[in-house]
Amino acid sequence: MAVTPLDYRQAFEMAPVGLVVSHRRVMIDCNEQVCEMFRTSRELMMGQSFQILYPSADEFERLGRRIAPIMGAHGLYSDNRIMKRANGEMFWCHVMGRAFNREDPHEGGVWSFEDLSALRPVRAELTAREREVAAHLLEGMTSKEIGRCLGISHRTVEIYRTRLMRKYGADSSAELVQKLLAGGSSLDIVLGPDDI
Repeated sequence: MAVTPLDYRQAFEMAPVGLVVSHRRVMIDCNEQVCEMFRTSRELMMGQSFQILYPSADEFERLGRRIAPIMGAHGLYSDNRIMKRANGEMFWCHVMGRAFNREDPHEGGVWSFEDLSALRPVRAELTAREREVAAHLLEGMTSKEIGRCLGISHRTVEIYRTRLMRKYGADSSAELVQKLLAGGSSLDIVLGPDDI
């Protein structure tokens, strides 16, 4: 039986997850799945910084600093985080990346993106730091672990956890995690400027 040569470009395009090839945190190629996920086109993504996919520039910078040592040590990085579509809609996304060069993790890499919005919708307006704390809570991290990871005190993490509990109407940390996994309460939460 003759084996048809594998068309790697077709495999890249047909992958069931969004794929991006990067250089210095700039997107140099992507597949159609990632374009559909972020509601944009390849032409608008190519040559752009990953920053356009983040809810804020601050989150892009902080996460970049956190990713580098992990990828340097292991060559891989993954997490669940809130990302931003081209239309401004926020959504939960599983992100995984592999560095081409562990000595310089941001030099180049390949990244996969999986839309988790069907399983975990975003229903509450969260600040950048609340999104980071929520993502770590979903990984089962304690306040001290989150504080070390984010470079803030565990007491500051507890303040953010309390805000999240109020926004999601949770009476305990366990209930908060359940509501985060489910996308929040049955009511969309509307916040004033003092909550942000």
